Amino acid sequence: MGKENQTNLTEFILLGLSSDDQTQILLFVIFLIIYLLTVSGNLLIILLIHIDSRLHTPMYFFLKNLSFSDLCFSTTIVPKMLLHFLVMRKTISFAGCSIQMFFFLIMGCTESSLLAVMSYDRYVAVCKPLHYSTIMTQRVCVLLAIGSWASGVFVSLVDTTFTLCLPYQGSNVINHYFCEPPALLKLASKETYKAEMAIFAMGVVILLGPVSLILFSYWNIICAVIQIQSGDGRLKVFSTCGSHFIVVIFFYGSTIFTYMQPNTKKMDKGNKVISVFYSVITSMMNPFIYSLRNKDVKEAFRKVLRR
Repeated sequence: MGKENQTNLTEFILLGLSSDDQTQILLFVIFLIIYLLTVSGNLLIILLIHIDSRLHTPMYFFLKNLSFSDLCFSTTIVPKMLLHFLVMRKTISFAGCSIQMFFFLIMGCTESSLLAVMSYDRYVAVCKPLHYSTIMTQRVCVLLAIGSWASGVFVSLVDTTFTLCLPYQGSNVINHYFCEPPALLKLASKETYKAEMAIFAMGVVILLGPVSLILFSYWNIICAVIQIQSGDGRLKVFSTCGSHFIVVIFFYGSTIFTYMQPNTKKMDKGNKVISVFYSVITSMMNPFIYSLRNKDVKEAFRKVLRR
């Protein structure tokens, strides 16, 4: 049962994805496999890009940043989640909840910016190939990466500050499997309108902005590809764009649904399942969709195995 008092709470109880013991064991196995794939896939990408000089290009520089953010993103949530599948009392301290939320938001918002930057990099490569080396210089790439991380920190600071400044004096039961603003706001003891508006405004900046840039980039890429005479060339680019759009739909679709709808005092199972897509699944999918299908990465992997 939740605590009912007039002092700020010191801990929260997370209800998780299921209360059934057998289901929790099954979920533990599934999410453990997902986490191991996420860690191994992203670490492999970081290692290969670091040691193979042929992968020292703007595209792989951004992929290295994406893999690092995915690694941290998943690690912020999944280990605690796995522990909670195995224990009866699923508690997290207020400080622990705050830290988890702060770093989750940094990594998630940074990933959103990086996906947009990567789509712009592909747009320049396909639509302006003769100017690619002069546009995507090392300095520009570093500035774009710094900007992506800075935007993640900024949005996280705003969302976390507005969420944690509210008093939490009633129930301490969070109907979720980790701490994030929409779930926490449902427990606030005061009106949450200002916090909701701040989170919505940040959502426009960090979600709708990047989505617009991604759609613009891929629309221009598709228009350029249609003019390619080679059928194999068209098929290759469409295959790449199609797989990238899967990530865009999973990540942005689920995140926009969660962060840009009016807050209600209830969180149903559907909301929790949707949040699994952006908090767990995309971090596992990104290495396979963006890198491990790539010919250069496969060759770098073979080169490492031959050593």
